[in-house]
Parts: sequence; C-alpha cells; structure tokens
Amino acid sequence: MPTIHDLKTPALLLDIDVLEGNLRRMSERCKELQVRLRPHIKTHKCREVALAQRVLGAQGITVSTLTEGMAFAEFGFDDITWAFPVIPGRLTEAAELATRARLGVVVDSAAAVDGLLGAGAPFRVWLKIDCGNGRAGVDPGSSAPRELAERLIDGGLELAGILSHSGDAYRAASRDQIARIADSERRIMAELAGELAAHGVSVSDVSVGSTPSMAAYRTLDGVTEVRPGNYALYDYTQVLLGSCAPDQCAATVLTTVVSSSRERGTSVVDAGALAMSLDPGPVHLGRRSFGEILDEHVPGSFLRNARLTSLSQEHGLVSRPLELGARIRVLPNHSCLTVACFDAFSVVGGDVVVETWPILRRR
Repeated sequence: MPTIHDLKTPALLLDIDVLEGNLRRMSERCKELQVRLRPHIKTHKCREVALAQRVLGAQGITVSTLTEGMAFAEFGFDDITWAFPVIPGRLTEAAELATRARLGVVVDSAAAVDGLLGAGAPFRVWLKIDCGNGRAGVDPGSSAPRELAERLIDGGLELAGILSHSGDAYRAASRDQIARIADSERRIMAELAGELAAHGVSVSDVSVGSTPSMAAYRTLDGVTEVRPGNYALYDYTQVLLGSCAPDQCAATVLTTVVSSSRERGTSVVDAGALAMSLDPGPVHLGRRSFGEILDEHVPGSFLRNARLTSLSQEHGLVSRPLELGARIRVLPNHSCLTVACFDAFSVVGGDVVVETWPILRRR
C-alpha cells in the first residue's frame, strides 16, 4: 500500500484512528449530557466522516451553505439544518432543498420571516438568539423572540425551536471563562424557552453549542440538541483553548521543504495560503503563527522553534532552517478553513495511506 512518502505535496492527511476516537468521545459526551448531536459538517465536508458520525448516533447534520446541504442530500442525508441567516435571493434554492430533506432554516428578523412566508415551502424555522457572540441573532431579553415566533406560526410555518452559537468561547482567555460562557448560553436559552412557553409559544427544541463549549458544559438542562463541528478534526486553536491535546488532532498538512537558508535562519515549504488558509489562530492567547510543525520523533509534540510565520499564495515561511526535501506535518490553526482548500483527504493509519475521501467543497 502507498505511504505518505508517495504523496504529492501539499496533501491533507486524516488520521483514521484519531478521527474515530474524536467521534466516539463526542458521542459519549452527548449521551452523558442527554442531548442529541447534530454535527456541523462544514468542518470536514466529507460524506464518509458524516456517515461515521451517523453510525455513532448523530441525528441530522448542520450545514453552512445551501450547496453543502444539496451535496449531502444527494447522499441520502435528509434531516438538515442550514445554520446561517436565510439569504433572501436564494429562497428558491432553499425551497428546492426542502423538497428533498427536512430542512431547518434560521431567521432573526421580521423581513426574513416574511420572505419565508412568501416562498411557500415547508421550512422548519429556527429563531437565532444572540447569547453573547455578537454576530447575529435577536436579543433574548427583548420582545423580538416572541414577536418573530408568533409571526411565523400565524403564517403557517413550523417553529423548530430556538438556536444559538457560543462562538464567543473562541475569544476566551481561559478554561474557566469558556465554562462561564457555556453555562451562560445554556441558562439564557433554557430561560427563554420557558418565557416563550409562558406566553403560549411552545418551544420543542433548544439547540446550542460549539466545540470549545462542549468540552466545558457542566450541564445541559433545558437543551435538547448540540451542533459542534470542529471536534471531528480539532486543530491548533482547539489545543490552545484546551479543548483537546495535540495528539487528538486528526487533520494535518503534509508539506515539503523546498528552500532552506542558515544565513536567514528560515526555510520555505510548499504549503502556502491556499493550503493552510490565512487564519492566524487565537492571537489573544499570545501565540501567532499560521501552523505548528509536528515533531515526528515525539508523538503529540511540536518541533522546537519551528512554525509557519508567514504565507504567500503557495509559499510557507518556517522560522528555522530545515533539511531541504524533508517532509513535515503541519497542524493548522483552523481545520475548517484548511479542509476547504483541498479536494480530498488522504486517510492514513500511521504512515500508510489507506483510502482517499473526497471533500464536497462546492460553492
């Protein structure tokens, strides 16, 4: 069988054993917390990974784009939440997807609700709630959630429930702060569901979550569903946030040293921005790089004084001279964006390439 030494670089490696461990642990975590798992597949965009998640008990999937939804509907995934504010100009496409899958859509305005009513499709509608992330969603302390819920119900649409994303956990400076953010999100959402019920609006589902918060929740009382995505692969950001250990990161980029200079104290690899993305990682934690280099001789550790310090389109600059022709594995800051740069995973067990799994990165 081929090995990683036979691959052309840059190549995206997926460690099958690490992946399976990550999926199994999250499945067990959700059972422990007594919530359904609806994984966000934008991280891996891969049918084989999604099937493995389903085998382990995942119920439905979450997508970021309609094209992701369409791609996975073609493979028989028929319970899909499009966790992105509805795009007015694409409601016809959304209506088409709703004929092929049980489709949940997200709104945070009266105009969006009215657009859905005009589309005449059997959408399940989630109300997006801002619990502190500050990106999208309505204020849970305002009258907007009740007014929007009543507006869509009166129009004949199904209220799927209320939905939030604790993305502010990615900006946390400590594990304790992540735990406070996670607990706050849970409390706000559970209380809002109760308040809506008191006003005659039944909320059957409460959906929350992010990968950092899933590692920090003490309880999920009042919540029915979680939507983490990054946990399948993890990345260097998750390592710094304390969500995982380095040896739990399943996706790395294999790259070749193409230039090296002792005078400059640097080397160049063939993994640039179009392989790694330009995500600088959680710079608020005091660690800025575009990828950490694994030490092949000490599993679960990084090569000393060596990281990607800058990227151009195809070049990656390493902060120390390395042997010309050497092949190294780089742990990306953000696996979701890195995966979106590649057409396929080279699935590996150790150094052996066991399969190739396509990445459905349609736009």
